[in-house]
Amino acid sequence: MNRKLLAVLLSGAMVCSLGASLTVSADESDSHTLTVYAWDASFNIPALEAAALDYQTNVDPDFVLDIVEQSGSSDIETLITNVASAGESAYDQLPDIVLFQDHYFEQYLSNYPDVWQNVDDADIVWDNFAEEKLSFSTIDGVHYGVPVDGGTCIAAYRVDLLEEAGYTIDDLTGITWSEFIEIGEAVYNATGKYLLCFNSDGNDLIYIMLQEEGVSQFQDGEPYIAENETLVEVVNLIVEMVQRNVLSLSNSWDDYTNTQIQGDQVAGVINGNWIIPTIQNVTDNEGLWEITSLPSLTGEEGYASNGGSSLYITANCADVDLAKDFLAYTFGGGSYEETGTSITYDNALTDGGVVTTYAPAGESDVYSQGVAYWNDTAIYQQIAAMTSEVIPVEQSAYHYTAREYLGAAIINILNGSDTESELASAEEQIRFAMGL
Repeated sequence: MNRKLLAVLLSGAMVCSLGASLTVSADESDSHTLTVYAWDASFNIPALEAAALDYQTNVDPDFVLDIVEQSGSSDIETLITNVASAGESAYDQLPDIVLFQDHYFEQYLSNYPDVWQNVDDADIVWDNFAEEKLSFSTIDGVHYGVPVDGGTCIAAYRVDLLEEAGYTIDDLTGITWSEFIEIGEAVYNATGKYLLCFNSDGNDLIYIMLQEEGVSQFQDGEPYIAENETLVEVVNLIVEMVQRNVLSLSNSWDDYTNTQIQGDQVAGVINGNWIIPTIQNVTDNEGLWEITSLPSLTGEEGYASNGGSSLYITANCADVDLAKDFLAYTFGGGSYEETGTSITYDNALTDGGVVTTYAPAGESDVYSQGVAYWNDTAIYQQIAAMTSEVIPVEQSAYHYTAREYLGAAIINILNGSDTESELASAEEQIRFAMGL
């Protein structure tokens, strides 16, 4: 039934029932506003604005989404930590909803379980979302978050630079990492540019290369490092890439994004698709980039995910039912199921470059359009298809702890340390941090 018609019928039913047992508080009947904390004015904020428009247009014209922009995700993490540490008396400092990084959520749920509301009973067809994406916000079988964007990884390459070295995008599709290294060395020799770059102080490449093989840094809740043969192979390949001028490790995140990618120092980028706006900031390179799947250890096309966020309802939410209905109708796909289109997901893509993990929305005409910057290819349709191929792997509240120590191990190995001892040391440090 059309939601607007249903609202009219329900209003009539309320009027007829006022003399009976039905009671509705003034706060509940007048509630049309939710507050959300989020970051990134060019990415997440447009997605939330699209969701507000969707809900206003199709459900409640009086609805207001008060979006309070934060300077970064760390602002929200700090807020949660401070409020939870102060106790329930401080919960009124929380907004109704927060945007939260996927990889951090399990840790914060474990540390502060009373801060979060579960959304198990929200009117959402969870099977329509990528399984890997839900693995972050679904803890012990309970749904806590509603996905916003997916971190599905892309392998993006400058096709003009590949051509200088005698290669095409097809030559980078369905190849092994060893073949990637051979091509990367040839590209560097021909152009002086690296085929891959990453920031050395937060090395996500290990995680990405493991995930596409269906392997995690954790096993049965414990670190899986020194005895993890796949991880050892991945580390050796990363070291080889650096030594053969295929991979450049930056000194910082700013160096990675601003100097290497936007400074036109690289011929390729592998990361979550949220890196696309960073690449597109170099307007002179329009039409010179294309994307494909990742190299893999086996030579099969590789698929992985890195990053992304979801929306979570806090313990301070005054109208949990409204928050659930808003999230279910917008990012949960209710709008698409009712109308056959989604203002939320279409506008989030066109205005912010936010790629959904809600599979039906990926069939929208907006996703099938060619993108001029990417040589007129329909990259978002490609990414939507890749998303369903990402293999879920074991997650941990200590994901970033592992990333920190493994990143340090890579640097030490490059400086001459022994791989075996460095990985053993990293595992020991992670175990200590976990209290094992």
